[in-house]
Amino acid sequence: MTAPVLRACDVTKVYGGTHALKGVDFAVAPGRVTALFGENGAGKSTLMKILAGIEQPTTGDVELDGRPVRLRSSRHAADQGIAIIHQELSLCPNLSIQDNLFLAREVRTGLGAVDRKEQRRATQAVLDRLEEHADPDGLVGDLRLGQQQLVEIARALLQEARVLIMDEPTSALTAPEVEVLFRVIRELTAAGVAVVYISHHLDEALDIADDVVVLRDGALVATARAGEVDIRWIVEQMVGRDQDTLFPDREPVLGEEALTVRDLRVADPAIPDRLAVDGLSLAVRAGEIVGVYGLMGAGRTELLEALAGRLRPVSGQVLLDGTPLAEPGIRARIERGVVLVPEDRQRDGLVQTMSVGQNLSLAALGTFVRGLFVSEPRERAAVARAITDVTVKTSGAQAPIGSLSGGNQQKVIIGKALLTGPRVLLLDEPSRGVDVGAKADIFELMAGQARRGLAVLFTTSDAEEALHIPDRLLVLARGALVGEFRRGELTREELMRVSDGGTPKDGAA
Repeated sequence: MTAPVLRACDVTKVYGGTHALKGVDFAVAPGRVTALFGENGAGKSTLMKILAGIEQPTTGDVELDGRPVRLRSSRHAADQGIAIIHQELSLCPNLSIQDNLFLAREVRTGLGAVDRKEQRRATQAVLDRLEEHADPDGLVGDLRLGQQQLVEIARALLQEARVLIMDEPTSALTAPEVEVLFRVIRELTAAGVAVVYISHHLDEALDIADDVVVLRDGALVATARAGEVDIRWIVEQMVGRDQDTLFPDREPVLGEEALTVRDLRVADPAIPDRLAVDGLSLAVRAGEIVGVYGLMGAGRTELLEALAGRLRPVSGQVLLDGTPLAEPGIRARIERGVVLVPEDRQRDGLVQTMSVGQNLSLAALGTFVRGLFVSEPRERAAVARAITDVTVKTSGAQAPIGSLSGGNQQKVIIGKALLTGPRVLLLDEPSRGVDVGAKADIFELMAGQARRGLAVLFTTSDAEEALHIPDRLLVLARGALVGEFRRGELTREELMRVSDGGTPKDGAA
């Protein structure tokens, strides 16, 4: 086997008495993709930060080309040919794509001025490689989340690294964008680049990986060739339980129709003369979980944002318990009992300067008011119940929200929504970027709310979720409803055909 280009040798990392890593040996070889799996808290990010020079090991060594090296900083690691794409985007929304790609590493002319012409050429070239048609001079803040993630990937590609660490690179990408990224990864490995690939999408990670490594509780517990294992094996190594437990068994007890949508039309926020949702009608009953699946441009997010009052429909009607929801705005919809868990938790779901408790109670503060003031005892009691109910793993309500894992941050957003006392719970990609254990918790939360009588409507771009979680699945294509199915009626292949505008049996023998 080819000698490793980068290796962690018996690495231990201790934070205040807590062992984040316990004697880990991990290596990556040129021209190979190593998929690194583990739940949140398993030590994946800590290990990658050590390999990228962001953190230093408490004990143990890092070797580059077989020689010990002390990576003093991320810049030092980059100079050694090690690049990292972080799970949470680190872009400046008020700067252009070009300026983000070359921030702190500008191309200079012979006279020392920034060579913007060369920067623009390089930016256009890397965007073309990723098949992204954005303007290099356009603001990053104007891009949708998936495009921003591609910009983050583009920034790493420009480093021409020997080792590329990718932490959840596809969490906001559509299926076609994932295929483009996989093509680029194959080009990189063919050129001898070593790739570390971290993803909670177990199936896609197995598709691209050559080798598999699993961490659990800070220790390396399993390694294998990707072609010799399956998802069930990975889940068992990660969490010690079967993959089947990801999807809760449930027999829905359905009540009256809670949410009704009639002939809804919603303009695309980016292209106002185009309809993102075109003549859509649907209904969700109390106690029911309905899923919405579709490819890029299907209108999933725009549908939920219109129902939640964030976007104003062009036409159509939305009813709650048979009564029209005519009041515009998010606050008015919350007061009527319709609440949204947004897709982008960092931008739209959390206030990073607030604590866990403050984030949880933010949308429901009005319910704690007594006289002119917020009743702090009532607020604290509600927050404590919410932390327990949605199983947030935290040191306490006063902990900074940024100290939580992605899965626990998502639980906080769901808890915040539930504290408003909704009748209809809308969730946009609720499992995006969270580990397999947190996914199981979130799915069980959704099932639990349905058992309590809530109407639950959620979107997903994950085919397995679409097939296993909802009682009914709605498939959208180009803003229109192209299929409606009950659980168990579709295979994965049939779902792909329907979402592309075909019928379940298209192409069948």
